[in-house]
Formats: sequence, C-alpha cells, structure tokens
Amino acid sequence: MFDWVVTTIDSWGYLGVLLLMVAENVFPPIPSEVIMPLAGFLVGSGKMSLTLTVLIGTLGSVLGTLMWYYVGMWFGTERLKRFAARYGRWLTVSPGDIDAAHDWFQRHGAMAVFFGRMIPAIRTLISVPAGLARMPLWKFLAYTVAGSAIWTGLLTFAGLILHENYARVADYVDPLSKLVVITVVVIYLYRVITWKPH
Repeated sequence: MFDWVVTTIDSWGYLGVLLLMVAENVFPPIPSEVIMPLAGFLVGSGKMSLTLTVLIGTLGSVLGTLMWYYVGMWFGTERLKRFAARYGRWLTVSPGDIDAAHDWFQRHGAMAVFFGRMIPAIRTLISVPAGLARMPLWKFLAYTVAGSAIWTGLLTFAGLILHENYARVADYVDPLSKLVVITVVVIYLYRVITWKPH
C-alpha cells in the first residue's frame, strides 16, 4: 500500500491527496496514518506546500465524512429502530439501545464528532450517528473540520519532521490503527454471541 500511496501523491500531487483522503473515509482500509505522513515527506522534499497539503487533506477528509452523515440522515432513527427490531443480534443493538444512543449523542455529539475524527476506525463511523441525530450541518462541519485539521496537520507535520524516515510514522501509528480495528471486531463478535434483546 505504501508504494501505491506514494505513487498516487507523487504523480497527482494535491489532487492525489484529496482523492486518497476522500477514499480513506469512504473505504477505511486506506488509512490517513499512511497518506498524510507520505504527503508530509513530499512537503519536506520541496514538492508541496505544508499549508496547502494540510488544507487539501482536511478538505478530502470532510468530503468523505459528508457521505456518511447523509447516509445516517437518510436512513433515520425510526427506520434504524425497525431494522434493529428485526436484525438486533447482528447489529448487536435493540431499539432501546438506539434511543439511548440518540439521547447520548444529543448531549455529547459535538465532542464525539470532534474527538472521533482523531480515532482510527471511529472517524468514519461517527458521521452516521451525527446524521441520525439530525445534527445541524453547520455544527457537524465545524467540529469535523476542526478535528480533521488537527489530525491531518499532526500526521503531515510528523512526515515533514521525519522526512526520509517518514516510514517510522506508519511503523508506530499503523499498528495502533490495526489494534483498534481488531478490538472493535472482537467486541462486535462478543456482543453477537452474548446478545439478548431488551
């Protein structure tokens, strides 16, 4: 994946960063922990601007999350509750869980969106409950842009600082991303096995 990401960014420049970051949110196996440090490496090589790279990376991230926000909004809470009543075991949620999650998101949604943008695997999924809860678009965008800009900036700067040793960023962050994904999968399987409707 490293070589493909490097080739895409090196060949397409800012457009490559934009498309990869959109794809990262639509298809999570392409991690920003690989994309943005590599872009930072190219910044260090003088091929790209630091400010523009962070802006383009953030824009790509935000565009990708908007799709999931609208999916959540289109699906709606009531439809999800009906779906949960029918397929609760596989969703590992009941209609009551959805009501509780909706109430929680109404109280803490802004911070969940902001910090969720910096957590592997969660950053894509957090847009769905925002849409389900009908979080105002301006508010969703404000916290998404803020969280995405911080995360994108940190990863780009790390790649810039390490320059030729940019692979070290992925050496540390990529295993952490995989650990988070594995943990999510294990928790899901446990919940499927032990699920009881309530």
